[in-house]
Amino acid sequence: MSTRRTRTIVAALATVLLAGSVAACGNSDTGGDGGDGKIVLGFSQVGAESGWRTANTTSIKEAATEAGIELKFDDAQQKQENQIKAIRNFIQQKVDVIAFSPVVESGWDTVLKEAKDAGIPVILTDRAVDSADRSLYKTFLGSDFVKEGRLAGEWLVEQTKTATGPVNIVELQGTTGSAPANDRKEGFAAAIAANPNLKIVASQSGDFKRADGKQVMEQFLKANPDIDVLFAHNDDMGLGALEAITAAGKVPGKDITIITIDAVKDGMQALADGKFNFIAECSPLLGPQLMELVKKVEAGEEVPARIETEETTFTQEQAKAALPNRKY
Repeated sequence: MSTRRTRTIVAALATVLLAGSVAACGNSDTGGDGGDGKIVLGFSQVGAESGWRTANTTSIKEAATEAGIELKFDDAQQKQENQIKAIRNFIQQKVDVIAFSPVVESGWDTVLKEAKDAGIPVILTDRAVDSADRSLYKTFLGSDFVKEGRLAGEWLVEQTKTATGPVNIVELQGTTGSAPANDRKEGFAAAIAANPNLKIVASQSGDFKRADGKQVMEQFLKANPDIDVLFAHNDDMGLGALEAITAAGKVPGKDITIITIDAVKDGMQALADGKFNFIAECSPLLGPQLMELVKKVEAGEEVPARIETEETTFTQEQAKAALPNRKY
């Protein structure tokens, strides 16, 4: 039996007892705190650090409306303490389900246990946590970040298979400690190990932000005059790096090969224009899948422990073909 239904039945029985009524009242499952039958979902978003995140937020809000789910939305502004506070607020408000995209992987066990003790199921979206206790959340919905990094690395290995000298790579990492940053780095490093000529000469966080990507790339260019490849953990950092590369008198996409992850419209446009060379997709349109999961876990149904989104990769020509119908 779902937690919402349990709370509703308890409330209904209390009302009947107080009224001293024994008549059949035709009780219905009103649900939630509003008593209108809607499932109440508390969602804590990482922030609005990129075009991908903005598209993800839009997808979740629109899908909740379409599904008839009452959404209590919180923007954590990329701070873990804000997310923990938001989750505790959701618990106090007795929402039916909590979902969130964790800023970082570690440090969630205490607040997740509080949600579990309150009987509120939790869904992880987009990013995972490193908790050893799998009972603290129902499922994870999102991408295989290791695979994304591996696909980026495999493409580079194929492109450089005839290289006879060193290929110098700089890496713009995502937010330090976050699942996508950790996993994309791991996947990329594992793939390029197939070619000993491929060397990462500098790697630093750009926090998934365009401005930070530009700033860090400027530092890379000053410290490493012979950069052959940039691997950016998302499009936004890659787009910021474009500005730094151009300002340094180099031609992005030619003098420096640029590989990114996400495939948002701005990134796809840069790819179609020849400024990027390859993008591994990470779809932000998780809203409809999330709402289906919310309905299932609220109803007490069993769901898979991990649900991955279907994604692809894009070359320059493929980006040109995909852009006209791109939704984000």
